[in-house]
Amino acid sequence: MEIKVNFLDKLRLEAKFDDFTVVADQPIRYKGDGSAPGPFDYFLASSALCAAYFVKLYCATRNIPTENIRLSQNNIVDPEDRYQQIFKIQVELPEDISAKDRQGILRSIERCTVKKVVQAGPEFVIEEVKNLDADAQALLTLNPDSDASTYIAGKDLPLEQTIANMSGVLAGLGIKIEIASWRNIIPNVWSLHIRDAHSPMCFTNGKGSTKESALASALGEYIERLSCNHFYAGQFWGEDIAAAPFVHYPNERWFKPGPEDALPAEILDEYCLEIFNPDDELRASHLYDTNSGNVKRGICSLPFVRHSDGQTVYFPTNLVENLYVSNGMSAGNTLAEAQVQCLSEIFERAVKRDILNSEMALPDVPEQVLARYPGILAGIKGLEEQGFPVLVKDASLGGKYPVMCVTLMNPRTGGVFASFGAHPKLEVALERSLTELLQGRSFEGLNDLPRPTFNSNAVTEPNNFVEHFIDSSGIVSWRFFSAKSDFYFVDWDFSGKGESSNADEAAGLFGILDEMGKTAYMAVYDQLGATACRILVPGYSEVYPVEDLVWDNTNKALLFRDDILNLHRLKNPGLKSLLKRLENNELDDYGDIATLIGIEFDENTPWGQLTVLELKLLINLVLKRFEEAQELVEAFLQYNDNTVERGLFYQALNAVLEVQLDDGLELDDYEVNFRRMFGNPCMDAVLGSVAGSVRFFGLTPTSTKLEGLDRHHRLMDSYKKLHAARARAVAVSG
Repeated sequence: MEIKVNFLDKLRLEAKFDDFTVVADQPIRYKGDGSAPGPFDYFLASSALCAAYFVKLYCATRNIPTENIRLSQNNIVDPEDRYQQIFKIQVELPEDISAKDRQGILRSIERCTVKKVVQAGPEFVIEEVKNLDADAQALLTLNPDSDASTYIAGKDLPLEQTIANMSGVLAGLGIKIEIASWRNIIPNVWSLHIRDAHSPMCFTNGKGSTKESALASALGEYIERLSCNHFYAGQFWGEDIAAAPFVHYPNERWFKPGPEDALPAEILDEYCLEIFNPDDELRASHLYDTNSGNVKRGICSLPFVRHSDGQTVYFPTNLVENLYVSNGMSAGNTLAEAQVQCLSEIFERAVKRDILNSEMALPDVPEQVLARYPGILAGIKGLEEQGFPVLVKDASLGGKYPVMCVTLMNPRTGGVFASFGAHPKLEVALERSLTELLQGRSFEGLNDLPRPTFNSNAVTEPNNFVEHFIDSSGIVSWRFFSAKSDFYFVDWDFSGKGESSNADEAAGLFGILDEMGKTAYMAVYDQLGATACRILVPGYSEVYPVEDLVWDNTNKALLFRDDILNLHRLKNPGLKSLLKRLENNELDDYGDIATLIGIEFDENTPWGQLTVLELKLLINLVLKRFEEAQELVEAFLQYNDNTVERGLFYQALNAVLEVQLDDGLELDDYEVNFRRMFGNPCMDAVLGSVAGSVRFFGLTPTSTKLEGLDRHHRLMDSYKKLHAARARAVAVSG
């Protein structure tokens, strides 16, 4: 994690990381003002808090209440050497906790990350640099031997060269990548989490059987998501980008709607129109670009090449973002390598959806087949030794598709996790299933898995597949576990005979789509210095239902974004209009405003926690519609998961509104005790909100210029690096 420090007045310091700011000072005896803890105090507190976190985690997974558990830490300083200290952590446990759990709680503290890092002895490197932001590879600590050449299946270059090339591309873009975490909880299964140190909203996870393969996986996914603009999907890219010569890519085209909001003739083809507009309900206005919001330019569309005949077909950016999310994107050392990964991912998710929705039972992989892969067997054994039964299934549906499945069962909670993987080679598909299972997960994280069910509606509900797509945590049918499988096991191999290449395997995967009667469309992105592609298979690779284009399109943000960002400037007519739109567009009252309008608010602020319900409440308050406001306050308090401070504001507001709306009550009779209960600052805000002197309490003013929205600006700083690189690439080639 990158922590940037600013020097404040006197001895005060300010550390900034992620969305947090920590201020440190020195005690008065050390010439400070004592206005904040000192740096060493934060260090001491970190180990105590970390220990308490692991106690909380242990108790939460076993439904043990923590109200009566007390923990303290004291540091005992050696009088002869103040750098030799003992950290004594003591825990007071209630009598009703079993002996087993007492030992478990103490062992959980041993896992404290701060403790382990201190005991291992971190290495400090202190150096001078000309520019803190210039060394974009400074935080990538894994430096593979440049003389080594480790080849793995699916890669056209050695891992060492792959890592060097990809990290070099990111460095060239000025993106400083940091490794936030590593995991290796069973043999031959590694995963890590990497992110942009400046814009941590841009992150990916990697997985593999070794550290190097996991890092290559994470870097590849990072570059694919940069190349396909996935990190910025759904977000407002700002007025400058919206008015730039291009918004997404230099080869985009903007098409004007036809008469009566008809779709432009230049977009899609007949094959796609039959899939995306079967009932002729799709209008041009459904396809306006969400990111720019620049309706006047028309419909922003990107060129994709139709695989069957090489013809170019233009797909609206809005359609791609709404339906495909990140499915079918990949980066590789070569285009063929990226194609194999894209197509494998598409098959993995489509076959997984068919299996889950149809509640199929899959055949077990025979022991003699698993015995060919001792590394994978060692990982499975590691899980079973931890008490997690594992099922290894052939998900090829009788040898039709290159897909495997590893399913974990958690007897402690009754939860299950079905992990799928795909590749033309059975071994690689199986390894991907296993590594996907534990990507970014701890053993405790496996306690949150959903339980299987015989309720078919719960399994086939569209959002269940979305959950499976996001992190494979959706519901699985009990029918999936039947010993009577719907298919025979097939010892398949789609890689072809002999020494097949990625080009051969890509051709084979395209061939499967051809046999199914599916048409694929591909866009290649290489302007950032790496090769990436995106493949769409209409009617097959969508993540969200096609109906969302009409009924749940992300560009509904355009109905609200400008007015919400300019909220403090709106007069009453504008507020009434906004409120009417919020009420008449079938929005989820508990949906967050950040997602609705595509703005990365700081999650720790009222803007970041603002819901549709709360916004409607605040608007009614400003409009002095107190009855409507009170109804919404009661609903808010019933399901409030906001901060304690903001919750108290609404409790106080509820009390004041009850008095305000009751002709038999006078506020003067209650104000003194309201202030004793809620405090003067809270009551000043409440009374000011009712009187009209306080508007939209807690929401700092901003506008479409995005003033004060540092988190969003950091995200856009990342995108602007790509935008500039694409502009340079066009200038050089042109």
